[in-house]
Amino acid sequence: MKSKKSVLIIGMLLSLAALTAGCGGSKSYADGTYEGKSEVFENEDGSEEGNGYGVVSITIKDNQIVDCTFQTYEPDGTLKGEDYGKADGAIANKDYYNKAQKAVAACEEYANMLVANGQLDGIDAISGATINYGQFQEAVKDALKQAEN
Repeated sequence: MKSKKSVLIIGMLLSLAALTAGCGGSKSYADGTYEGKSEVFENEDGSEEGNGYGVVSITIKDNQIVDCTFQTYEPDGTLKGEDYGKADGAIANKDYYNKAQKAVAACEEYANMLVANGQLDGIDAISGATINYGQFQEAVKDALKQAEN
């Protein structure tokens, strides 16, 4: 019975250590708000679907990520927002528009997961927003690099 209790206590201590690790372990980060940007993604096949880059803004307080926003942009700097997926201001292809809007919505989900998780490790890609996932990862790493003490 003692060995089961010991295993339980050790497991709880490891979980607590993971939760208090802050922004990802032994690195120390300065309080403040930092912006990170991903490289421009371009499809190898030349299609424009998903092209662009991501920008993240993270706020760190006491070595913890307390706020995060993430948005994606077309290569020309146009925000991918409520009109993303439309052609000339109209929904020409409803399936494409819905897919594009799912990717836009995933940006907020990725940001919320980072605040809840406290670090990039353990954040999984969202189906239909895997390009955004790569951009998010890259932009967060860029912002955290700027915040390092």
